[in-house]
Amino acid sequence: MNGIRFLDGLSGIAPSDWDAMVPGGNPFVSHAFLAGMEAQGCLREDYGWRPYHLAIFDGERIVAAAPTYLKGNSHGEFVFDWSWAAAWERAGGDYYPKLLVASPYSPVPGPRLLVRPGADADALRRQLTAALVDEADRLGLSSVHANFLPETDLDAFDERWLARADYQFHWHNRGYADFDDFLAALTAKKRKNIRQERGYAQAAGLTLEMRGGDTLGDAEWRQIHALYELTFDMKGNHAALTSRFFRHLGHAMGANVQVAMARDEHDIVAMALFLRGGDTLYGRYWGASVEVSGLHFELCYYRGIEYAIREGLARVEPGAQGEHKLARGFLPTLTHSRHYVAHDGFRRAVAEALVAEARHREAYRAELLTHSPYANR
Repeated sequence: MNGIRFLDGLSGIAPSDWDAMVPGGNPFVSHAFLAGMEAQGCLREDYGWRPYHLAIFDGERIVAAAPTYLKGNSHGEFVFDWSWAAAWERAGGDYYPKLLVASPYSPVPGPRLLVRPGADADALRRQLTAALVDEADRLGLSSVHANFLPETDLDAFDERWLARADYQFHWHNRGYADFDDFLAALTAKKRKNIRQERGYAQAAGLTLEMRGGDTLGDAEWRQIHALYELTFDMKGNHAALTSRFFRHLGHAMGANVQVAMARDEHDIVAMALFLRGGDTLYGRYWGASVEVSGLHFELCYYRGIEYAIREGLARVEPGAQGEHKLARGFLPTLTHSRHYVAHDGFRRAVAEALVAEARHREAYRAELLTHSPYANR
């Protein structure tokens, strides 16, 4: 009989056993990424994160799991429920802690209900979602949230879960031979603008390059992290990811970590960090100590697109938000989340709000697509 357990970390699970359940090599739910966050000081209770991973065992063999956290706030989630929390607390309830199924600090669609190959996948996914509801009710929690789900996970969530969707901007490879071939698919105006932006960045007297994580030394990783930290500080935000975690990614994931960077004569002065998984390149973290027109777009978008074309990848996903991505070839792509709200009355109120939100979302997408940068729309 399958045994359900909640784990306070992944250190007791062999990386090979965990990664055997991760389809497509998605890096954001890999053992190296999730356990690295735990071991390298990124997930702390004073930040609102407490690992509470759901696992199903057949004897001592793990056969299914969901990366799960007890959350003391809604920071670092990117499917924002601040208004739900405020409404519940105005009514006298405690919204936190709540249960969250997600990859921390990572607005990246990918598998959340992990199942070992050869197992009864559909039944185990349904068992995972039922166990999440049961645990929330047992602990008296307000809610459970599963963010950035792939379509393959959606059928496991029954009618007790509320559906929510949003859009991100993703670039899709249409079999382009090179970057110029991609530009040829755009309208003349967008093509001209991108060439102009690239020209500004390339004329700044900096050395621009894309490097694998396995080629970077510790001193370079310290510079890369310092730029990430500087950017968060400039925006008044807290940089939760540690320098130790950045170095861990480079060592543990090797060439599946790619860094687009700009150097002056001595130092790295701007960088964009990517993770590669399966057929997708994921853009994650940006930082710069210089202001150069077009440099952000060059490192965060155009170098990633060039890499994806060269490597035959299907997509570039540069992260959350940003209508400015549309003009650079990234189109609105639907993302999914599911939410269990324990209180019946509050669940009905949230459901009504989600209906209105969905109408606004569809109108927003229709408006965005009228501004598609592609000549053949």
